[in-house]
Amino acid sequence: MSRSPHATTVAPFPLTRLRRTRASAALRDLVRENSLEASDLIWPVFVVEGTSVEQDIPSMPGVTRKSIDKLVEAAREAADLGIPAICIFPYTDPARKTETCEEAWNPDNLSNRAIRAVKAAVPEIAVMTDIALDPYNANGHDGIVRNGEILNDETVEALVKMALAQAEAGADILGPSDMMDGRIGAIRRAIEAEGHRNLAIMSYTAKYASAFYGPFRDAVGASGALKGDKKTYQMDPANTDEAMRLVERDLAEGADMIMVKPGMPYLDICQRVKDTFGVPTFAYQVSGEYAMIMAASENGWVDGDRVMEESLMAFKRAGCNGILTYFAPRMARLLGQS
Repeated sequence: MSRSPHATTVAPFPLTRLRRTRASAALRDLVRENSLEASDLIWPVFVVEGTSVEQDIPSMPGVTRKSIDKLVEAAREAADLGIPAICIFPYTDPARKTETCEEAWNPDNLSNRAIRAVKAAVPEIAVMTDIALDPYNANGHDGIVRNGEILNDETVEALVKMALAQAEAGADILGPSDMMDGRIGAIRRAIEAEGHRNLAIMSYTAKYASAFYGPFRDAVGASGALKGDKKTYQMDPANTDEAMRLVERDLAEGADMIMVKPGMPYLDICQRVKDTFGVPTFAYQVSGEYAMIMAASENGWVDGDRVMEESLMAFKRAGCNGILTYFAPRMARLLGQS
């Protein structure tokens, strides 16, 4: 019979009463194993064309699409709250979506203009980007589609061009979220060749073919465009060993940080990645997770602030260095009050 490595340190009751260190807030603070700070958070934000625009997203209460001027204001708010990074996702005009996705690497596309505006106005905040073709794809997929097949190698070529355009715009962190094979190595080689040696890559390494993404697709306008599903490139939710192979590969190809997506349903993956590789590990608390908490909170079924904080602490407990979450400013404000 195996024994806990801590078994010999615990005296029998009543010499040991584990409730002693729970008896007061002061004692609980002293023995707390994990902490949550504003610096653990990355705020995903949606940008849309126009000026002074804030569009509600019905499936994500409290989240809006913002025009670039409003996005700059949000970036300043984030920096003032101690949030170190935002992640930009564009809502692309459907007229600009094509099957070849060339708008994805247009130097003056909405995302790249937003990057430049934020870095000019709030240089201290890190700007993370999304590298995938779905916001620009008439088929709604993360890759180029031909005869019903999502093409890997042709997509990687497009993603490299997209990454270079974002690098030139001033991005701090590239976030390849497409799940094509070989894209990390191709992007790393390309940005190194162009002199972007300090540009970090946070790879969406273990991105699952999840049902939790629905509200996000509403937010970026991809829901109606998607033809079929993404199961040939996103991961099977039943698999864990595959995630470890993907992490090992992406690190070998030049990823600096690893992301698991979605978040709470995949805390086991977060912990396994951190325990196995010891690398900077992040999770994305995705739109469906956010929407469920908000719906329950708005109906009075749960205490919204407490469930928000508990859900985010779960990521830290699982070993994550940080969390992408739509709750970032709300959580940072709550932490600032404590």
